[in-house]
Amino acid sequence: MYASREDIGYDFGDDSNVGNKPVKPNPNIDRGWAWMIVLSSFLVHILIMGSQMALGILNMEWLEEFNQSRGLTAWVSSLSMGITLIVGPFIGLFISMCGCRKTAIIGGILNALGWILSAYASNVHYLFLTFGVTAGVGSGMVYLPAVVMVGQYFQKRRALAQGLSTTGTGFGAFLMTALLKYLCTEFGWRNAMFIQGAVSLNLCVCGALMRPLFPKDIASEKQVVRSNNEDNQARALSHAVGTMKSNQALSEEQEKREEVLERVQHIEIGGKSRSGKCMYGLRALKTVSKLTVTVRKGFAMWYSSYFGAASLFTNRVFVAFVIWALFAYSSFVIPFIHLPEIVKQYNLSSQNNIFPLTSIIAIVHIFGKVILGIISDLPCISTWNVFLMANFSLVTCILILPLMQTYITLAVVCALIGFSSGYFSLMPVVTEDLVGTKHLANAYGIIICANGVSALLGPPFAGWIYDITHKYDFSFYISGLLYMVGIIFLLTQPCIQKKQPREKSVEEAQE
Repeated sequence: MYASREDIGYDFGDDSNVGNKPVKPNPNIDRGWAWMIVLSSFLVHILIMGSQMALGILNMEWLEEFNQSRGLTAWVSSLSMGITLIVGPFIGLFISMCGCRKTAIIGGILNALGWILSAYASNVHYLFLTFGVTAGVGSGMVYLPAVVMVGQYFQKRRALAQGLSTTGTGFGAFLMTALLKYLCTEFGWRNAMFIQGAVSLNLCVCGALMRPLFPKDIASEKQVVRSNNEDNQARALSHAVGTMKSNQALSEEQEKREEVLERVQHIEIGGKSRSGKCMYGLRALKTVSKLTVTVRKGFAMWYSSYFGAASLFTNRVFVAFVIWALFAYSSFVIPFIHLPEIVKQYNLSSQNNIFPLTSIIAIVHIFGKVILGIISDLPCISTWNVFLMANFSLVTCILILPLMQTYITLAVVCALIGFSSGYFSLMPVVTEDLVGTKHLANAYGIIICANGVSALLGPPFAGWIYDITHKYDFSFYISGLLYMVGIIFLLTQPCIQKKQPREKSVEEAQE
């Protein structure tokens, strides 16, 4: 749940009933600047998710440079990928306090810093901190706002917009792989990481494009509306009494501080000798005071969304969604990790070198996201049903993949895996339909956090199963069965229906 309402663009609790004026839809919803948001999110997926899928090139360089075990060295990439998703709930706190734009810009700087510092690594443990943690946290601070902003700017074509933006992952896998391979060959891996850090600064540009729905010039008008509608706020937030009281206390505290500051300012202005210095000091003190109240408000709202009376975890369908996410993502990651070795065991390396199976997954994955997004946006189609059918298709492919022992059959299954995994573009849409736009940042943060745990532990677990059984078959069987358990949790919940357009949902938001 965000505190930054200019990022939301719809102040349901403040101005919905003022003068009985109808709520006008923003002209940028589903058009205009909304497509710039899609472009920004597309570039974010290229620079973040695409780079992470190309880390195998750097992993080989690290093995040769530091002479550590494969398991220890692989944790660098796993940490970066896992932390990017795991920090989702905490990034929701930044969004509550700062908004999506500032959070993304700070994350872009942090991500670039992680890449640049990693160029000076002296051992693998150094990379754990600089690349795994620093770059991973920075990636998470950009990735979540990129997904949330698309959900805010689109209503009728949300699934298509999310599908188009997330295709950047597939394009990025090709572009970043070629770029990193060229840079490592020409300049060495250290200079390659330094250059990639400079390239990652473009994430700040992507963050700057995440313009809030409401312009700054109507902020003063919104302030007047807020002051005249405290009763409406109380009714709109009656389901979270504890949070409302804390917010009212914070507002009173802010008013008292401002009154004191105005009195002091009036007195000091009378003394002309020091009026200039006092004015600067008072402005600084007032800014710090407002910032403190904003931080405390943002934290209170963020805390209430997880642990308060209006906690997301009181929603049974959402809890089932989180359980599904804990098992789902590893089933997509494991084929990327183990397929090259499976091909080698089946003596199919010559055919795989011509057209790698992982490339088949990546290419079809792009089309899957767009096509599933278009299908889900059809008025007679339920996004929830499309999401479940894609999951069934993917888990079936994971379970039958070990039975395929020729290149043609493996290629067909991999193509189906790539297309079915296009449901990733529907995850933000389903989440928004479930909890609403107001809670999307925190809710989707929890979902990608669960995915991050799955991505972090899934591949090492599959490797451990191989060490025991000396076969990759059981890795796919176990991950597929766990995935099926997650789908069963979803099937036990009622179907999620699409919400009404934003301009018609004022009464629902007030309730």
